[in-house]
Amino acid sequence: MNRATREAVDEFLSLVDGERTDGVLDVDGTLGERDGISRWQFLSGLAERRTLAFHGTGDPNIESFEPRKPIDFAPFGDQTAVFATSDPIWAMFYAVVDRDRYPLTLNNACIIVTDAEGRARRHYYFSVSRDTLGRRPWRSGYLYFLPADTFVEQPSGTYAGHPARVPQLASPVAVRPIARMGITPSDFPFLDQIRGHDDDRLAEYAEAVMAAAPWPD
Repeated sequence: MNRATREAVDEFLSLVDGERTDGVLDVDGTLGERDGISRWQFLSGLAERRTLAFHGTGDPNIESFEPRKPIDFAPFGDQTAVFATSDPIWAMFYAVVDRDRYPLTLNNACIIVTDAEGRARRHYYFSVSRDTLGRRPWRSGYLYFLPADTFVEQPSGTYAGHPARVPQLASPVAVRPIARMGITPSDFPFLDQIRGHDDDRLAEYAEAVMAAAPWPD
């Protein structure tokens, strides 16, 4: 983390820790036009300093996140809750993919694997419907910062024989955001690495997961 980014994180945390009663903090106003700071680097530095929950969306006017039950075939996702992640890069994906104007499905993941030397390494995967990918279904969206108090993380497990965890969070109760940051497609560091998948093929895999059936050929 460079000096400018570190100072921006310090300033933001001082505002959050102060006595504030004026609603959602505007992070864009905190960052201003400072040189040498990218949004993803600021967010990564912030996540290293403070445990927060992050939620990406296109809606700029959310005052309270309410529990909902998403379409999710994984056991942790199959519950009524407010969903978020402690990994801001993963949440940025949801901020920049425009699901309102484009017909598409998402297939994405973040997994943190601890290697034999005890180093935790993050791995990402981002994919949208192949038929829509060429139309570049991106938008400018928003990343909300939420207090992590009521959230629990998806249970950890193993991946390729190594300890692993998915930084997905769920809160059974409504959560009011602390702050909000504007996100443009160019802010997302993996925009050019988003892949395309076949929707029918993805549905076959989902059915296999639900039925605990063998993986489709």
